[in-house]
Amino acid sequence: MLLETHDLKILTALQRDSTISNAELAKSVSLSTSACWRRVRILEEAGIITAYRAEIDPGACGLAFHAIVHVQLIRHETENFSKFISTINSRPEVLDCFATAGEADYHLRILCRDLDAYNRFLETCLFRIPGVASARTNLILREIKQTRVIPLNEM
Repeated sequence: MLLETHDLKILTALQRDSTISNAELAKSVSLSTSACWRRVRILEEAGIITAYRAEIDPGACGLAFHAIVHVQLIRHETENFSKFISTINSRPEVLDCFATAGEADYHLRILCRDLDAYNRFLETCLFRIPGVASARTNLILREIKQTRVIPLNEM
């Protein structure tokens, strides 16, 4: 789908505040409310808008342990990949998982209550996945920048 100027404006506004009313959104992007509503529905149906969600402060919820884990697999076998991916997808403390080229095969972003919870994740989950050779943990000391906002002005 080729995005038009109004689509980009709608997407930018919704990324800033997904709770904005259709009337406010329409006004901010210079469309009628019905035209704006139709454009949003088209963007949803095309799979461009995939979800609406609230952003939550992890620290305020008691989640203080935040780390990036670099995982290497022993052998690059389909069974190992499949088991690794299905296990990681089932774990709520794994916020992100990226398959990468380079030293590590996967990079995980982990968020949990504390060091004990992280150790339980390692012992009861990660180190029990067939084919996991190693996991190197980098503790996140401070968040400098984190965003899910797509830079639409770069299009």
